[in-house]
Amino acid sequence: MTRWYEGPLAAFDTETTGVDVEGDRIVSAALVVQDMAGARPRVTRWLIDPGVPVPPAATEIHGLTDDFLHRNGRWPAPAVEEMARALAEQCAAGRPLVVMNAPFDLTLLDRELRRHRASSLGRHLENVPLCVLDPRVLDKHLDRYRKGRRTLTDLCVQYGVELEGAHDAAADALASLELVRAVGRRFASRMERLSAAELHALQAVWHAAQARGLQAWFSRNGTEESVDPAWPLRPEVPAAAA
Repeated sequence: MTRWYEGPLAAFDTETTGVDVEGDRIVSAALVVQDMAGARPRVTRWLIDPGVPVPPAATEIHGLTDDFLHRNGRWPAPAVEEMARALAEQCAAGRPLVVMNAPFDLTLLDRELRRHRASSLGRHLENVPLCVLDPRVLDKHLDRYRKGRRTLTDLCVQYGVELEGAHDAAADALASLELVRAVGRRFASRMERLSAAELHALQAVWHAAQARGLQAWFSRNGTEESVDPAWPLRPEVPAAAA
C-alpha cells in the first residue's frame, strides 16, 4: 500500500499585501497537483489586482507592483471563487491539501470570499472531506526541540528540499509539497501507520498546543501579541470585534 507521503498530493499557496488575514488581500496564488512522488506537477496560477495599494514592504518580498497587477491582474471576485472551487475539487478527489502555515492562507482566502462573494471557504468545502497537511505544524511536533526558525526557506534547508524563486506562489507551493514528502520520509517510523485523514485531526490538536506554548512565551516576555489556536482555518471575527 502506498504511504500517504508517496502518493497524490495537492499544494496551495498565496502571495499577499501583508500578514493580516482580516484586512490584507491576495495578489497571487497557485495550486500544484502531483499524482505521486516524482510525477510531473500540474500548476494552476492566479494573478489578482487586489483593488488596494500593495505596500512597498510586500512588493519587496514577492516583487508584484501596483502597476504590474493593474495591467495583468484579474478582478478578485471570480479569481477567489475559482481558487475555492479548485481546492474543493482536490478534496473531493481525495488528495490531501498541503498548505504551509494553513491558518494564514486558508483564512485569507475565506475572508476574500466573504469580501467579494458573500460566501466562505467553509461553504465550498462543506460536502467534501477536508484533509490538510501543514509542514510547519508537522515539523514543529515531530522535531519540537530543534532550535531555529521554521519558515518555508528554513525548513527546505533542514530537509534538503530545493526552493527556487521563493515568494513566487507556485514555487512555494511545490516546495511545500516536496517538504511534506520529506517530513514523512524522515519520520516514517512514526508516520507510516497514520493516514493523512488521521494526521489532519492530530494537527489540529498539535497546533493548539503549539499556540498555547507560543502564547505563554509571549506572556513571559511581555509581548501583547495574541496567538490563535484554530487550525486549519480561523473562525470569522464578529463584526463588533473586528
